[in-house]
Amino acid sequence: MLKGFKEFVMRGNIVELAVAVIIAGAFAPIVKAVTDFILNLIGAIFGAPSFDAVGQFTVNGAVIQPGTILTAIANFLLVAAAVYFMVVMPMQKAEARRAKAEPAAEAEEVVPSEEVLLLREIRDSLQKH
Repeated sequence: MLKGFKEFVMRGNIVELAVAVIIAGAFAPIVKAVTDFILNLIGAIFGAPSFDAVGQFTVNGAVIQPGTILTAIANFLLVAAAVYFMVVMPMQKAEARRAKAEPAAEAEEVVPSEEVLLLREIRDSLQKH
């Protein structure tokens, strides 16, 4: 039973997932800071850092705020933009630079061994007969 658990834990994708969760936890404050900065700019322009009061109305003493949906959508878009511009775009640029730096390695043609050449010659001669 412990052997199976050990194999499960040591699989590559589990370790990669654990690293991703740890990195995400460390990266979350950065994304939150960027989002808060942008929301503060929105607050300075529109008077409030959220859209909670947009469309607000009262029913039987209960305050209904459909603007909270707008705030959630804005937060999602801000987090997505922060992740894209701070992680995805720089990674794509770094990958493109790396691909430009290593075109010779991909362009090299693998020369088959003498055994493979001999086997191909035998194959070709057998196909002729």
